[in-house]
Amino acid sequence: MAARRRRRRLKKRTRRQLQGWGAVAAVAAAIWVAGNWAAVWPVLVTVLAMSVAGGAGWGLWRAHRLAVGQDQRWRVQEEAKARELSMTEVDALSWQDFEHYVAELCRRDGCTQVVVSGKSGDLGADVVGYLADGRKLVAQCKKYAPHRSVSSQDMQKFVGTARLEHGADVALFVTTCRTFTKAALGLAVRQDIVAIHRDLLGSWVKGARLETLIPLNGRGDGTRRRSPA
Repeated sequence: MAARRRRRRLKKRTRRQLQGWGAVAAVAAAIWVAGNWAAVWPVLVTVLAMSVAGGAGWGLWRAHRLAVGQDQRWRVQEEAKARELSMTEVDALSWQDFEHYVAELCRRDGCTQVVVSGKSGDLGADVVGYLADGRKLVAQCKKYAPHRSVSSQDMQKFVGTARLEHGADVALFVTTCRTFTKAALGLAVRQDIVAIHRDLLGSWVKGARLETLIPLNGRGDGTRRRSPA
């Protein structure tokens, strides 16, 4: 798609250039036929000079745009690499240590009365605490391999307990895998569950504040695979 757009732009630019030079040639031919070349040739030279300068200016602008685009792509790639590097130690944690790590991130960002369940049968409340503004936070933590996806079944279980059982004002589903399935993410959005996948978790680990991640809810700018249905 991008290649086709570039080809269309190139064809359009070439057509404009040909039209411009054609117009100049037509003016030159008319002047030559009229025999009034000596009187008008300075004007024609000026027009040609302006055309050359305009073409050169356009070329410089185009080169600048390409350089900026390449720089932006490089920065995105480097940021993704940095997030992934920051996840190296997280990947080495056990699922119990991962829950405690998420709790520490919450405390770092101003949460109070943070408690880690650390046991089975907690009905999805792995971490419980209160945000700085007093809202109750309940977090489900899933220590999955990066290539896995959070399923809709995982999300359904948390949806059914986060508010009814635990009275969460903010329900957070945190995972080390890259994606939530389409069904799981759709359910999270409908039920106002904040989905923190690997890319957003990497940003959190690197210093992003929890309150800035909550509105993103499953969106990120890292290198994520397409979520299966």
